[in-house]
Amino acid sequence: MPRFTAVLATTLMFAPAGLAAQGPGSVATAVRSIRPADVQARINLLAADSMRGRYTPSPELEEAANYIAGQFRSFGLKPGGDAGGYLQRYSVNQIVPDTAKARVAIEGGPTWRLGHEVMYQFRSGLPAGPVTGPAVVVTGTPPAPPADPGVKGAIVIAVAPAGAAGASLRQATAALMPLIQGGAAAVIVALSVPDSVWAAMGRLQSRPTSELSWEPSALPPLLLVRDPEIAPVLTQQGLDLAALRGAAEAPFTVTPLPNLHLTVDLARTAIQSVSAPNVVGILEGSDPQLKNEYVVFSGHMDHVGVGRPDARGDSIYNGADDDASGTTAVIELAEAFAQLSPRPKRSLIFLTVSGEERGLWGSGYFTAKPPVPMSQIVADLNSDMVGRNWKDTIVVIGRQHSDLGETLARVNAAHRELDMTAIDDIWPEERFYFRSDHYNFARRGVPILFFFNGVHPDYHRPSDEPSKIDAEKESRIIKLVFYLGLQVADNPERPKWNPESYKEIVEVK
Repeated sequence: MPRFTAVLATTLMFAPAGLAAQGPGSVATAVRSIRPADVQARINLLAADSMRGRYTPSPELEEAANYIAGQFRSFGLKPGGDAGGYLQRYSVNQIVPDTAKARVAIEGGPTWRLGHEVMYQFRSGLPAGPVTGPAVVVTGTPPAPPADPGVKGAIVIAVAPAGAAGASLRQATAALMPLIQGGAAAVIVALSVPDSVWAAMGRLQSRPTSELSWEPSALPPLLLVRDPEIAPVLTQQGLDLAALRGAAEAPFTVTPLPNLHLTVDLARTAIQSVSAPNVVGILEGSDPQLKNEYVVFSGHMDHVGVGRPDARGDSIYNGADDDASGTTAVIELAEAFAQLSPRPKRSLIFLTVSGEERGLWGSGYFTAKPPVPMSQIVADLNSDMVGRNWKDTIVVIGRQHSDLGETLARVNAAHRELDMTAIDDIWPEERFYFRSDHYNFARRGVPILFFFNGVHPDYHRPSDEPSKIDAEKESRIIKLVFYLGLQVADNPERPKWNPESYKEIVEVK
C-alpha cells in the first residue's frame, strides 16, 4: 500500500467523530496542503534580513501584516479587522515621568522628589493625575489573591526585608502584587540600598514607559523610598522603622495610620504615540447555531527588531522561530481549513498579533476589543516557537487547566502517523503560561492550549535564522493543531475549564 494511502486509512480508522462531517477526501486534501516547503518559504519571507526583525512598530511589521492579510484574502476568509479590512489597529502612548514636577507630598511633612528621595518602578502604573489617600504600613508577605489584604484606597508603605536590593528587590516588589491587585492607591516600598544603586536608579527615572490605549493606568504606581526619608515620618506616627524591618518576614500585618495622608503626583509627559496592527481573518462555520461560536488560532508576527551586533557583526534579530514559525502555522492552518467542505461547524478566527515582545500588546487589544463577543470564543490555540528542537515532541502548555488537554490527548493518539507527541509543560518555573498571547485569552475566561518547542541558544539572538528551522517537523505540528482545531470546532460541547484553574486564572483580578 502506498505510504499516503496507509496514512489516510489510519486517519479514517481512528478519526474523531467530528471529522466525519467533512468527509475523508476533504480532510485529506486540507492536510496535504500543509507542506514543509511552504512552511519554509513563509518563514524565509517573514524572517528575512530585509524584514529587520519586525519590531513593533516598524515599516517591516506593517509589511508582514499586509502579506498575511493578502494571504487571508486569497483563502477567502472574511475580514475581521477595522472598517471591513483585515487589519485591526491599536495605539500605545509612550510617556515619561516629569522629574521636575513629580513628587510625593506628605501632609504636614516633607516632600520627596522623583529621582532624588523617591524612585518610580516602571512596571507599575503612571496615573494621569495625583493620587491621595490615608497611609497604612504593611509588614510580612501579603496574602495571595483572592484574599483581601485590606488596603483598598490606601497609600501603602511596605517595609522590605533588610538588604532588599538587586534580585532581592525584584522579589520583594513581585511579592507586593497582591497589594496592588487588592486596590491600593499606591505602594511605597521602604528599603535600604547603597548610594551607588540609588544613584543608578535615579538616572533611569526619565526612561519612557508604555500606556495602553485600551487599559490606561491599569496598575497603581509602585515607588521606592530609602530609610533616611521614611524613618522620621514613621517616628512621628509612633512607629520604629528598625522594629518594623525586623517584622518584615513575620506574618502579614496591616497597621492603619489615619493621621498620615500622602499625595503621589507622578506628573508625566507624552513623548510619542505609536500605532500597530493585528491581522484578523474569519472562516464562517457551517452549523446554523454553532457558527456563532469561535475557535481562535493565534501567533505573534513581531520580534525585537535590530539590536546589538553579535560576534559575526549581525545586528538583525530575525525571529525565525520566535515567532515567524507560529505566524506561519496560523497562515497554513487558515489555508487548510478554507479547503474543507463543508466547513467546520463553529467559526474559526485566524489571528496574528503584534507587540507580543513588548508586553502582549496586540493580543491584549484583541481581547479587549474583539470583533465578536469574548463569551462566544470557546478556545484559543496559540503557536509560539514551533520550528526547532526535538523532531518528535512538542510541549503543550495549559493542558491541565481545561478539558482541551483531554481532547488533545485523544487527537494525538488518533494520529500516530504524525510521529509527534504532545507533552506537558516541562519548565513550570519559567512561567511560560503567562508569557505569550494565549494568556490574554485565558485571563478573560477562554480555555487555551499553547504549542511551544522551548527556547534554545538562538532565542532573542541574531542567530535565530530561517536556515535553522525544521520545516518538516513544524508541518507535522501544524497538522496536529489542525486535527485538534477541527475536533474542537465540530464538538457539540464547548471546552470546559478545570474549576480550580478557573478560580486561579480567571477569577483573580
